[in-house]
Amino acid sequence: MPEPRYNGEIVAGSLMVNESRKIADLLLQGLDEKAFYAALLMDNVLQKRSPATTRRQSKLIRNRLLPLHESLWLMIRDGSHEQAIQTLLAAAVMHSRLLGDFIGKVVKLQIKTFQSQITYREWDAYFEECKHIDRSIVAWSDSTIKKIRQVVFRILAEAQIIDSTRNLKIIHFSLLPEVKNLLDNGALRYARECMEAIQ
Repeated sequence: MPEPRYNGEIVAGSLMVNESRKIADLLLQGLDEKAFYAALLMDNVLQKRSPATTRRQSKLIRNRLLPLHESLWLMIRDGSHEQAIQTLLAAAVMHSRLLGDFIGKVVKLQIKTFQSQITYREWDAYFEECKHIDRSIVAWSDSTIKKIRQVVFRILAEAQIIDSTRNLKIIHFSLLPEVKNLLDNGALRYARECMEAIQ
């Protein structure tokens, strides 16, 4: 069986800047597994009301950040809000091809054809195409698909690719040179190409 191209883990949350800064800090401290989860669940560094929320969000963020090198963790922890957002967008794209392909193909096409919005109609058509690429997603429930769409559009708004999740208006996106430089290696080139495609 071929490895599935798409996964539904993005359903657990959008870019979560504040939480991601804290997880990046824990990773930079080099904590072992026990100390890492003690900081999350006993010290409640994410300041969540329930351990279940902490576990769900920290798992997603950690899975996004672990493949990155330390310079990107530093950018997330110590960079400006815009630097952190763009670095987290790259991390989310690397972790979710569903998000990356949507940006690199559909959003790019909307921009290149001078469309003013990216709508749910484009998403629905895109998702139908994805079913032909990866048959495993056919089994996803309607509620999961709806939640994924919601999170993807929230990420687009957080990254300032669209104005808001309400009007879905495309706005000018410019990849920061300092983030672009950190994405200049083979493993991260997919994220860089997706983000460069919509400039």
